[in-house]
Amino acid sequence: MAGRWIETWEPEDETFWREKGERVARRNLWFSVLSEHIGFSIWTLWSVMVLFMGPEYGIDPAGKFFLISTATLVGALVRVPYTFAVARFGGRNWTVFSAVSLLVPTLAAFWVMEPGTSYATFVAVAALTGIGGGNFASSMTNINAFFPLRRKGWALGLNAGGGNIGVPVVQLVGLLVIGTLGASHPRIVLGVYIPLIVLAAACAALYMDNLRPVKNDTGAALEAVRDPHTWIVSVLYIGTFGSFIGYSFAFGLVLQTQFGRTPLQAASLTFIGPLLGSLIRPVGGRLADRYGGARITLATFAAMAAATGVVIQASGNASLPVFLTGFTALFVLTGLGNGSTYKMIPGIFHAKALARGLDAEAAAAHGRRLSGAAMGLIGAVGALGGLAINLAFRQSFQATGTGTAAFWSFLAFYGVCFTLTWAVYLRRPAPVATRAQLGYAEV
Repeated sequence: MAGRWIETWEPEDETFWREKGERVARRNLWFSVLSEHIGFSIWTLWSVMVLFMGPEYGIDPAGKFFLISTATLVGALVRVPYTFAVARFGGRNWTVFSAVSLLVPTLAAFWVMEPGTSYATFVAVAALTGIGGGNFASSMTNINAFFPLRRKGWALGLNAGGGNIGVPVVQLVGLLVIGTLGASHPRIVLGVYIPLIVLAAACAALYMDNLRPVKNDTGAALEAVRDPHTWIVSVLYIGTFGSFIGYSFAFGLVLQTQFGRTPLQAASLTFIGPLLGSLIRPVGGRLADRYGGARITLATFAAMAAATGVVIQASGNASLPVFLTGFTALFVLTGLGNGSTYKMIPGIFHAKALARGLDAEAAAAHGRRLSGAAMGLIGAVGALGGLAINLAFRQSFQATGTGTAAFWSFLAFYGVCFTLTWAVYLRRPAPVATRAQLGYAEV
């Protein structure tokens, strides 16, 4: 694909941004959101498909948790190559390709989704849906290059939040099908998405652009891998995004397994948390732009620990209303933390460049260079948190019949993330650079 290539791109130049850059960046943002939205829906498809899999499928809850874990794992792993694909092929070109490729797992699921299909076949098709998770990495890397540092929190939050909404939307489609036709028509859900995938690919081809200045930088990638802050933020992103995607996959199955909800009852509840978490993500980015990503992230982990405590109590007492309240709060908080944590990435590398004595323009360029390389890795590691959550649920239900033990492990991890955020980015004096250089509005 030859594509439409923009030869010069200088978003930090206020005149360029005002006269041309902002209009072009916003157009690419909206159609990036559309493609990423469909990618998230396909990635989390099996959180819906398992609700259609009644006793006639012969798959127990542990087997269902393994199906959604498989999709989570593949989605996390493909984020790394998808990150570098943008610079190699162009943001517009890769968005077209990655959107079209979603037809493969969708058509495969359409073909096999019926009783009598072997479990190995279901696992293979669930693995294919993982490619939808890669769309996030390429989309975020692409949009990161379009926007100036002062607008990245808003832009990345909106891009990711719009993509994340693909999770509750596919669950709402599943609810509509189960509520009107029953749990024996999963292919209708899949049929809805085939034309939507084609639409997303066509819009990307017609309205998006490639940036010629964006190139793969092996040196930047290696520097990002060696930088300890890449791995520190990866751990924090496990706590925020890993929780969001893990809970999104598992919520309906937990309601069915622990609280005995029917497919319709589970489907009527599962979309609420992911929807709220997706909508709040841009707010997390905006708050991080204003008050600093580290501050918002710290407060988020404290609140997530409190909400997890509520869920543990409700799980032990088998109180569904309290359980739903705590779990919904967790979804909202993960969305808030997703936005603030991702905002920290360019801010950290920009602050380190200032601490080394680079001037403002050189520091901004250095921050873009390293943050673009780091985002794919951080996104991939964060998504692996979703795998850990589903495996923890699988083990907890196998051992005790409830998810309580899994929630205790999540509570401990949120405590680790809270401590790490404070120790590295907020204690006095700030270890990354001077507090004045970090300025909270950046990190």
